[in-house]
Amino acid sequence: MACNDENEPLLSGLATPRTQKTNGDRPKKRRFRRVRSAPFADFVPTDGNREAALPRSGSIFGRLNPSLKKVALFLTLYMGLGTICFYTARTQIKGDKTNGILDALYFCVVTMTTVGYGDLVPNSDLAKLLACAFVFTGMALVGLVLTKAADYLAEKQEILLVKALHMNQKVGELQVLKEIETNRVKYKFYTTLIILVVLILTGTIFLYEVENLGLVDSFYCVCSTITTLGYGDKSFSTEGGRIFAVFWILASTICLAQCFLYVAEVNTENRQRALVKWVLSRRTTNVDLEAADIDDDGVVGAAEFVLFKLKEMGKICQQDISVIMEEFENLDVDQSGTLSVSDISEAQSVETRMP
Repeated sequence: MACNDENEPLLSGLATPRTQKTNGDRPKKRRFRRVRSAPFADFVPTDGNREAALPRSGSIFGRLNPSLKKVALFLTLYMGLGTICFYTARTQIKGDKTNGILDALYFCVVTMTTVGYGDLVPNSDLAKLLACAFVFTGMALVGLVLTKAADYLAEKQEILLVKALHMNQKVGELQVLKEIETNRVKYKFYTTLIILVVLILTGTIFLYEVENLGLVDSFYCVCSTITTLGYGDKSFSTEGGRIFAVFWILASTICLAQCFLYVAEVNTENRQRALVKWVLSRRTTNVDLEAADIDDDGVVGAAEFVLFKLKEMGKICQQDISVIMEEFENLDVDQSGTLSVSDISEAQSVETRMP
């Protein structure tokens, strides 16, 4: 969260010093290089076998993530309902037809992804109203549900990509995980870009071989499809082509959208890293020390300096600090300015007694 209040007191009005120490009473200088924190929810390595605890890329159908199960359920319901509705209204849809159920499913996918070739079009008020309803719900499904599933699947393939990039180097699992954590967005972009290229080549070859289009026309149809341009002069007209299109159109359009999303995220991440580099490289001034001095004792401790730098980098702002300090005040039952096991226990007992 970025805020433009770097020079304001970090904990103004919240952190009132309870005990002031003179320079003579000040403890010896300590440097805090590491802070123990809660482990990742999805990655808790065991002492016996750290390597075995790493997430491994496997079949997505073997162990589906709960969110993917919801995505599969929503997509099945949408496609099933759409197919039934458009099959029922098949006589009110004109165009190049092959098989009734397949055409209804194909029309549902083309509508949901907003490709709209024009090879099948509604030809009655009822069919037009159905198309309007399904295009809005389909766009919401793609935007809110399917893109999250695509993001999750891209994450699952990051380990394979990093291993491939470091194939000639002896890199352990922990190093791979660290590399992914550092450049997560960049590797998502690379993974999605590779998948997109594969989908473009697959679609072009299929149209060339099955739909008997020229090589240029095949590539042209692929590009107009994945960008949802859908001129309609070239499309999937055979029964086999529409079976392929049901899966390919859905995958390729979502993949392109995710690719553009990751480009924007990479750009934002690069700007953030540039800001961090500038903050860490610039000289600290007396004004900075005054702003970082939380307890107004004339000196800046390690915690105060870290908070100031984080705030300057835009990683934390005054509102975040206020919320954290409010929690600290609630846990500091004896008002000593420090937290102990007795403070936590007493705070929990007070919460239990509250109605």
